[in-house]
Formats: sequence, structure tokens, C-alpha cells
Amino acid sequence: MPATFHVLTTGYANDRVAGTVSLLTEGHTVAVVDPGMVADRRLILDPLAELGFAPGEVTDVVFSHHHPDHTLNAALFPEARFHDHMAIYRDDIWEDRDADGYALSPSIALMATPGHTAEDISTLAATDQGLVVLTHLWWAAEGPADDPFAPDRDRLRAARERVLALGPALIVPGHGAPFAPSPATPV
Repeated sequence: MPATFHVLTTGYANDRVAGTVSLLTEGHTVAVVDPGMVADRRLILDPLAELGFAPGEVTDVVFSHHHPDHTLNAALFPEARFHDHMAIYRDDIWEDRDADGYALSPSIALMATPGHTAEDISTLAATDQGLVVLTHLWWAAEGPADDPFAPDRDRLRAARERVLALGPALIVPGHGAPFAPSPATPV
């Protein structure tokens, strides 16, 4: 059974900043990706409710990286396990594991994609629309081509190439609307 994908709120980065917050579901897995800064928490909670989910039903929260604009609202989901590049956290339990290849469900997995930070991960979801990749390798469809926070431009390029080689139908960037990759997609 493929995963379903929804954007709860579309992010932006200009004179103000908000992260793109997404929902992935498959079977018993209800995962929120990057519940960070938004203008109002209702921009996360209202779309979640419209899709039929209460915050306590969220089973997993994935952080693409540890900047506040992608993590600030994690506490909205009291029953979730929290995933980053190196571990799973729940209550007072810290379970070390490498995120690369870790599966949240049969159709939702994590992939190490250092680029925006050295610890970035991307979430891969096999959906009816094709592969959807939720990642901060791109801020938005247009880039920026040179991420001003990337500590290593070569690692960023390599991670972008690795994601594009998967042939995703959609990329969900850190601060913008989902986009279909094209030859114009910055590498």
C-alpha cells in the first residue's frame, strides 16, 4: 500500500521564515515532517484536523535537520517518536541508529543527505503519484543554487544528485511548495 502525502503548510524564507510542514500516512504510520516555525500553530493543526487526525494520533515526527524553523512545534505531537540523523527519541528514551535507510513504514524511509547541514536527512515516500522526497537540499524550486548555510558545497551537490538520481515525481523543499524536478532544478 503506498503512502499518502499532504502539505500541511507551505513555508517561505524572505523577511520572515516558516518551514514547509508535511504529513505522510501509511497504515498505522502518521508522520509529520519538519513541524517548525509557522505564523500560527493553527496552520499545522487545522489542516491536520481536516485530514482526520488529532495531534495525539501522530506516530512519528521527522526533523530534516535541527534548525528551529524545522523543529519548533515538535511538542504539538505528544505521542510521537522523533527522528533525526542519528537516533529515535521518545519520552526519556534515546535509541541510537543511523537514519540512512531506516524505514518508518514499508513506503516511508529516511536517507542521509548532508548538504544544508552536515546532519541533514531526507524523507522518501512511495506514493500513488510516484516518489516524493521531503528535503532541505532545496529551499524552494528555484534553489537557491548556492545554499548560504551549506558548510560544504560539494556535499550539497552530491546529495542533490543522489536525490535526483532516484527519479522523484515531487520534491518538497524546506521553504516552498512541492515541485517536479526538471533540468532547471539547481544542482
